[in-house]
Amino acid sequence: MAASSGRAAGQARGRATAEAFPRCHYVTTKGVEHQLIPDPASAEGRRARLDRAHPALSRCIGLLSLVVLVIGLVLLILQLMEQITRAPEGVSQYVGTFTSPIDMPAWGNIVLGLVTVAASTERALRLRYSLLLDGGAG
Repeated sequence: MAASSGRAAGQARGRATAEAFPRCHYVTTKGVEHQLIPDPASAEGRRARLDRAHPALSRCIGLLSLVVLVIGLVLLILQLMEQITRAPEGVSQYVGTFTSPIDMPAWGNIVLGLVTVAASTERALRLRYSLLLDGGAG
């Protein structure tokens, strides 16, 4: 993918693995490599600044968002299992019905969805920062 900004032409290069891009950099046409860093005014840049200024707080936020995502995933799986086994002509005739031990009201599902979106956004911002600055570690 060729890039051109007005200064020098070059390519953004990354080495893909099954998980992500562990190394992503910009290579000019003369072969000079430049590490990519997020724009300080972007969400990724603000997240990177928080990580540099308050690393303990950043780790706590990251851990909290990971816990929220795991809880959201578990609750989603429980609710899906209940819905799938509820249909009489479906899976229930083979495995029986499953009743989720957690019965969430509609407002609880909405709140959980919003909190999960916020947590996944935080993780995406941190992941992108870590891929661009740390070369994939973190």
